[in-house]
Formats: sequence, C-alpha cells, structure tokens
Amino acid sequence: MKADLHCHTTISDGSLGISDVIMQAERDGVDCLAITDHDSLASLSRSSVLGVRHNVKIIPAAEFSAFDSSRKKKVHILCYCPKKPDRLEGLCLRTSEGRMKLGKSLAMKVLEKYPISLESILRYSAGSKAIYKCHIMHALMDYGYTTELYGDVYDEIFDSKEGLCAEQVCSEADFYPDVKFVLTLIKASGGIPVLAHPKVFESLDLLEELAKEGLIDGAEVYHSSADEKYRRDVAEICGKYGLIQTGGSDFHGFYNHYPIQIGSLTTEEEQLEKILKSFPLGSIKKE
Repeated sequence: MKADLHCHTTISDGSLGISDVIMQAERDGVDCLAITDHDSLASLSRSSVLGVRHNVKIIPAAEFSAFDSSRKKKVHILCYCPKKPDRLEGLCLRTSEGRMKLGKSLAMKVLEKYPISLESILRYSAGSKAIYKCHIMHALMDYGYTTELYGDVYDEIFDSKEGLCAEQVCSEADFYPDVKFVLTLIKASGGIPVLAHPKVFESLDLLEELAKEGLIDGAEVYHSSADEKYRRDVAEICGKYGLIQTGGSDFHGFYNHYPIQIGSLTTEEEQLEKILKSFPLGSIKKE
C-alpha cells in the first residue's frame, strides 16, 4: 500500500485545493493519504468524502507548530487520527490567529517597498487560515518583481538577520505553544503525535527526550530534507524506543522550495498499519 502521510492544501500553504490534491494522489497511485495542513483540521470532513470518491483512504491529520523552549527552536508535530478532534480546535484557533496577525504585518511591511495592493496578496490567501510568505511572493511575481518564488527577492524580504521583515520573521515563534503542551493536547484528543522532519530544525536531541518521556509516538524518517545517514539516525532512535517511522512528500504544490510530487516519499506498510489499527472507521467523535 502506497501511503503519503504529509501534504498540504490551500487551507494552509499549499497551492492546490483538497480535491485537486486527492485527485492527484489517485493519479500517482497513492492508496493512503494524510492531508496535514498547518494548525488546521478544516479538511477532515470534505477530504473523507472525496477520498471515498477517488479510492484514496484518507487519514485525518494536521501539522502543529510548536516551540522547543529548552533549545529555543521551532518544531512541527504531525497529528494522526485524533478521535476527539474538537479538543484541538482551541489550539488551532490560537496559532492561526497569531499567524494571521503576523501575515498581515509581513504584508504591510512588504507593501511599503513594493507598490502592489493588499488585495493581490489576499487573492492567494483566500482559502487559507492565514497569510503565508508564499502568498506574498506569488503576488510579487504577478507584478514582475521576481520570476521565482524562492530566490534573491525572497531572501531580501524574509532573511531572519538582514531581511526587510527580519523583525517580524524572528517574532514568529512568539505565538507558538510549547511542544510538550501540544503533545499533551494531541494525546488527550486520542491522536498519534509524530515529530515532523527532524532534520529541518535539527531535532534529534528533542526526539530522544520526548521518546524517553513517552510524549511522542513516532518520527518522520523519510523526508526530503534528510540524507540517508540522518534517516538512519532517526530510525535508530525510533527503534530504540519503539516509535512509528513515517514518511511523506511534504507536498505544497507550486509553493514547495523544490520540485516534489505527491507519493514521492512514503510510509512503509508495516509502519502504516500501526496507525491504521488505532483508527477504525467512524472513530472520530464530536464532544
């Protein structure tokens, strides 16, 4: 069974809508898909219906933003199969509100230098819970300030040290909840917490700490950010503590930093079964 357990839609910072993502998964021969939009469970109902229509098993999921207070680093947590997703709505709302406030601040700062309209940015963020950097860059491309989403202009604006919006970029983690608080809420919802792309934030130490404390259930071993050695390091920790080893494309469509397709990285069937066995059909409950 081909399973991609990490992808994004226009609900957060992906360029394709839910239906397009699921239809493409079907074309690419993906049997099982998790839509993991940032800090949002808005895709759950619609993706489930569309999955049945296109013969793709949908695993309810989200990717939560958090902060590792001990190491002063951002961290992302994938949540799979929350049986009581309502318990996560407050967390989603809090982070989305913070991100929207940040996005508006970024947009207004950019507009001071680049004379485009706010509406041109909002056109791309219309389906999302917030304004993301990719939405701002897409608008700048429309008006000829750059021909690439990620490049010199992106760095000029968003570099955390010397960029036009450096102050705002550095404040991003201010509204992120502590990672252990996020994990506690995911566990309370009946969900399966998995550390997303450990290489991106160099989180091996954090992974081992969370595993020792029994707060994490898995880690994303197969991600494009990690080379083979790093994947072995993550897999070794997973094996040591009996954690689930997942994989996914982290698909964002046009908004990826590099070309990548749905289903290009997957979760092994044996590992997938550890997630599926905890999620019988109809196990999501409203409170």
